[in-house]
Amino acid sequence: MTRVAQFCLLLLLLPGIAQLSLARNTPDSSNDALYWLTKVAEAPRQHNYQGIFVYYADGIIETSRIVHVVDAQGEREKIEVLDGVARIVIRNEEEMKCYFPDSKTVVTERRWFRKFFPDILPRPFEDINNSYFVKKEKKERIAGKHSQIIFLEPRDNLRYGHRIWVDINTGLALKMAIVDDNRKLEQFAFAELKTGDDIGAESLNSSYSDMASEWKNHNLMTSVLNKRELEWRLKELPAGFRIMIEMKRNLAGKSVRVDHIALTDGIATVSIFIRPMSDGKSPHASGFLSTRGATNIYVRAIDDHMVTTVGEVPLETVQLIGDAVFKRLDSDD
Repeated sequence: MTRVAQFCLLLLLLPGIAQLSLARNTPDSSNDALYWLTKVAEAPRQHNYQGIFVYYADGIIETSRIVHVVDAQGEREKIEVLDGVARIVIRNEEEMKCYFPDSKTVVTERRWFRKFFPDILPRPFEDINNSYFVKKEKKERIAGKHSQIIFLEPRDNLRYGHRIWVDINTGLALKMAIVDDNRKLEQFAFAELKTGDDIGAESLNSSYSDMASEWKNHNLMTSVLNKRELEWRLKELPAGFRIMIEMKRNLAGKSVRVDHIALTDGIATVSIFIRPMSDGKSPHASGFLSTRGATNIYVRAIDDHMVTTVGEVPLETVQLIGDAVFKRLDSDD
């Protein structure tokens, strides 16, 4: 399931023993390697590009077409999934619209953090060196372009490794693989890519935009909260992880809003969704639900609430983060 598919699915459907962190003795990352990461983070905000990329995980291959334009009107993007169920994501700055032609449904939400290939790194990421050893590897040719390979080696067993093939000329990520030791969990790679100012806004047009006014429209309202405004707190988190944002949001077709806490270690992202159980009963069993590739899900109940933790991190990490959630007492700050 690609990040596009996961985004769309969560908008519509959002319904063990933890291991200790094993530190790895690795040196500090070089300034040269960190410089290449800066290029990867900044390039998607600076270039117009269009192309076709392929996602691979668990023997499943999915192809998507992407168009990205930066001009006087801002940053806009269209991603169309070409395999399986039709899905198109249209982004205008931070507003995301996900079109489902088969069900004639449109879901709209504001995007609060970036994470769609090739826009794969947050900014700023000054603390990445605390969690990953970043190093340069060899050069390779990808999609007809020369690239420098950068490897982010995790400093413990609480996160996955990331290998990124960086276009030497533009800084765009041409390919990315998430690995667990030597096992490849998922991979994105451009099969073809064109960059340049001649890629105009007309390439962003979608045939679904005009007819979508007659479809079911779900506008997912989100309220960003101040720190510690939620009734939920987190105990000590795994090393390197910090809270990015806390919010309340509604789901498609649901009147009850869920609490959402998003965390990151500078590369990986983890989301905690907390919602009341409709029948007030605990689930039959808490535990892990693995999705495709690097993303894992952990579910547990707290009183009459369901806590769902979703992240592109190992099972042990999603459990550590999910188990860190507790309800604030009246006496707490």
